[in-house]
Amino acid sequence: MTNETQTKQHSAIWTFDSGALVKEKGTTEFRMWAPFAESLSVHIQGQTGNPIPLAPQPFGYWHTLVPHISSGTRYHYVLNEESTFPDPVSRYQPEGVHGPSEIVDTQAFPWTDYQWTGRLQSDFIIYELHPGTFTKTGTFEAIIPFLSYLKNTVGITAIELMPIAQFPGTRNWGYDGTYLFAPQNSYGGPIGLQCLIDACHAEGLAVILDVVYNHLGPEGNYWGAFGPFFTALYRTPWGNAINYDGAHSDAVRKTIIDNAVYWIRDYHIDALRLDAIHSICDFSPKPIIQELTEAVHTEAANLGRSAYVIAESDLNDSKIITPTSKGGYGLDGQWNDDFHHAIHSLMTGEQQGYYCDFGSLNHVATTLKKHFVLSGDYSHHRLRRHGNSAAHLPATSFVVFAQNHDQIGNRAQGDRLSTLIPHSAQQVLLASTLLSPFIPLLFMGEEYGEQAPFLYFIDHSDTKLIEAVRKGRLAEFKKFGWKKVPDPYATTTFETSRLTPASEQNDVHHSMAAWVKQLITLRKQHPSLGPGVKGHQLRVGIHKKQNVLTIHRKHPSAPGMLIILGFNDKPTTVTLNNPKKHWMLLLNNHTNPFSQNSSTNTPSEINLTSGKYSLSLPSYPVLVYRQTDVDKQT
Repeated sequence: MTNETQTKQHSAIWTFDSGALVKEKGTTEFRMWAPFAESLSVHIQGQTGNPIPLAPQPFGYWHTLVPHISSGTRYHYVLNEESTFPDPVSRYQPEGVHGPSEIVDTQAFPWTDYQWTGRLQSDFIIYELHPGTFTKTGTFEAIIPFLSYLKNTVGITAIELMPIAQFPGTRNWGYDGTYLFAPQNSYGGPIGLQCLIDACHAEGLAVILDVVYNHLGPEGNYWGAFGPFFTALYRTPWGNAINYDGAHSDAVRKTIIDNAVYWIRDYHIDALRLDAIHSICDFSPKPIIQELTEAVHTEAANLGRSAYVIAESDLNDSKIITPTSKGGYGLDGQWNDDFHHAIHSLMTGEQQGYYCDFGSLNHVATTLKKHFVLSGDYSHHRLRRHGNSAAHLPATSFVVFAQNHDQIGNRAQGDRLSTLIPHSAQQVLLASTLLSPFIPLLFMGEEYGEQAPFLYFIDHSDTKLIEAVRKGRLAEFKKFGWKKVPDPYATTTFETSRLTPASEQNDVHHSMAAWVKQLITLRKQHPSLGPGVKGHQLRVGIHKKQNVLTIHRKHPSAPGMLIILGFNDKPTTVTLNNPKKHWMLLLNNHTNPFSQNSSTNTPSEINLTSGKYSLSLPSYPVLVYRQTDVDKQT
């Protein structure tokens, strides 16, 4: 066979998805990659006779067409006539990670969002949630009744689902998923997920899906039986890395890219959040994250919609979100941990672990102006220099937060900020996030100051694996000095992590909810408090002795805004002398209904046109002033 013939066959195979694909007239096509298999057949549950053989194809693929079966039929593969396995690219695992796979026509759902074309990424106000603990029943469809609350009461514009690929049992964060194409059975499976997304779009809410392409979970992971999906060339925190650049890696890369496109095409997902890309080992000329992003953009364009790819990255490498035309990988955005670490360490005083690189007012100011704190600077945590400059990139490329699942759940006791710092201090961190030029993210319950912890939980069936997770969590927390860790396998650990029902929320919850709603309302109403679009101006004044920041934000076509954020735990006085404008008070966190101890001493107007102004501040203030000179001039 000539190289040209091989290339043509390779290209032809590349146009097909793998898995059990429903075709016309009750026929299902089975396609699987198993390059080292001597034989591969499919056993259809309920049918008598021998398993149906798949025929070998070039480059390690196997294929067959089976008539008279369709959605709802269960099956498993028989490898080399001796071992039976579920389908690693199964669309549904109704009996869990070890049970048979089920055929699902994921393109048959009766969507009603035919007019939905997506939202601008810069308009995202994200609400991250865990489907299992967000509601009492813990299903996709149980979220639907809360969508109006999230949109109209809170003001968010996008929900982000923690990973939903099939994982062991019913209790898991989702990062132990082993079936990338199969929505979790205990959450409601494919139909439940599609119902949720359709309902979100009806409310005008975008849906972001957290996907995990740096590893697969240990239980129910049968990929290695079929082929070299993993490689021993690289090690990750979870073991051997996914094979993105070694021998036979073309098929692995295609599987991952197909998965990303699948969520956009069959589930109408609006954006993917790629988990921990710093643990993706890939030295290909075109890295998998770039190739995947291009495929997502192409699919969305073909569908007449927008779709984005947002990375979680610990690299502080601006190349990730630099356009390909300028030598970057072209992803649309990334989570910015430096922002979180800076505001958290400053407010709580914590300096253990990675917080040792943060803790000053200057660090917070740096994130606002230059996005990263560590831009090639020495990291005491890493004992080396870290990162490069991202100051040239738009602020809307970064997702920021005061809390998220990791920063809460990876604390030994799952502590939320509501149990660590005072009410007004929480308000400062929320204002830092929601009035920033970045894309803000709230973690579920943060909008009303939820006090229930969000703990790490698992539901594995292997006792050795459960014990390994317990020991691993203890070892991980040693560097933070945390010695007591709730048992991740205990049902109570999971149940404790559920949100407080609205009927049980108190006055403190209500005042925080009013605060968040007002911050988001101001962000939407005033362009100078919104996303940092092109031409947006931002200046930061550092009052180091008082532990106060003054932030001037100005949209090209709107009045400027002056934001005063106090990280001070005692009353203080700051001297303002810039910008030399006339300002009118819009927001004060020490007034009703945001505070139980209202302060009326804050001036409603500040005139800086003639010189300095001495401003008395309570502890942990948030003040927002609007420039009024523009109104007078016009």
